[in-house]
Amino acid sequence: MGEASKTVHSAVLTYTSMISLLTLCPPFVILLWYTMVHADGSILQTLGYLKQHGLQGFVDIWPTPSPTAWKLIAAFGAFEAFLQLALPGKRVEGPISPTGQIPVYKANGLQAYAVTLITYISLWWFGIFDPAIVYDHLGEILAALTVGSLFFCVFLYLKGHMAPSSTDSGSSGNLIIDFYWGMELYPRIGKNFDIKVLTNCRFGMMSWAVLAVTYCIKQYEMNGRVADSMLVNTVLMLVYITKFFWWEAGYWCTMDIAHDRAGFYICWGCLVWVPSVYTSPGMYLVNHPVHLGNELALSILVAGLLCIYINYDCDRQRQEFRRTNGKCLIWGKAPSKIVASYTTTKGETKTSLLLTSGWWGLARHFHYAPEIAAAFCWSVPALFNHFIPYFYVMFLTILLVDRAKRDDDRCSSKYKKYWKMYCDKVPYRILPGIY
Repeated sequence: MGEASKTVHSAVLTYTSMISLLTLCPPFVILLWYTMVHADGSILQTLGYLKQHGLQGFVDIWPTPSPTAWKLIAAFGAFEAFLQLALPGKRVEGPISPTGQIPVYKANGLQAYAVTLITYISLWWFGIFDPAIVYDHLGEILAALTVGSLFFCVFLYLKGHMAPSSTDSGSSGNLIIDFYWGMELYPRIGKNFDIKVLTNCRFGMMSWAVLAVTYCIKQYEMNGRVADSMLVNTVLMLVYITKFFWWEAGYWCTMDIAHDRAGFYICWGCLVWVPSVYTSPGMYLVNHPVHLGNELALSILVAGLLCIYINYDCDRQRQEFRRTNGKCLIWGKAPSKIVASYTTTKGETKTSLLLTSGWWGLARHFHYAPEIAAAFCWSVPALFNHFIPYFYVMFLTILLVDRAKRDDDRCSSKYKKYWKMYCDKVPYRILPGIY
């Protein structure tokens, strides 16, 4: 009876959370933008407006996607798709999939990132295009992305049913689950154009960088100068995104790519949630320039850079450990490890090495701690006049705690007794001594 009720509760919770996210995330993106840009960053002001005007008030603030918004999105998407296909890059293999496939990628993200930023800043510098237009049409762009990305997720759902790219696909038999979690692990157009690389990396992460620069330029055009708070925010975000593209091949081995299928959760999130929520501290600072002073600005900058470096070094350690099959040095010593065997869906027995020293000896997902701390560092230049610049940090904390739990559950079912041995050796999930 206890097990049955637990399963039912789990199913009810799962459906409730899925339907809540499907219905609440799109309007939330618009409300976040409205609060940042038109309500002085005050949640209370937005709530007061909605209380006074009701549902009609919400309809009135929802921007209509304009032709300019659609053109900007189409131009950016097409440019990034072109760079993904055209730029040279090293051939990289992803991890073995559940059905035994090995996805192949072209690692040209850093080149695409450099070309994108140089092109964007050059267009502004030479007076060809004013990035302030992007900020001025931001509400319309987010409204267009919200609707367009939902249709894109429908396309992914239909493609998964009718023309899957590999055997790493399939239906759960439930339309809502299939739409939310996705049908395909590695959807592609043709043999080489990977859809998740486009949505997650080249559109989502790239738009974060482009918007960070946009907010800086907009503040400069409004005030004739860029506040030190905006500079700290922008530099830290751009360093973090540069780290991401430097390490992009490593990202292709993470849960987002190797385990989460292409559906609303991942693809809509990267196409809409990243450009809106992830960039929100900078969006707030455009109209709320804060003067930190050299000492405080430098302290926040150094702390943020240190957090980003530790996050990078965690990923570098694990990547080097995997690349050398454990034959490397971690913090000057031979790494300690657990040799874990597992069975694929085809019944083949394979082995993996689980790293239990270095950063990975502190906690099983220690790399999430400096990532959350870095996000706090590029949010805190807004100081504490309003809560909303810190929404992203709160969201990221919930996301990564949930991801750590999902990853533990997946590894437990995959490695079984070996995962228990690993947990005995590395007992903490994210923060050593705490959690």
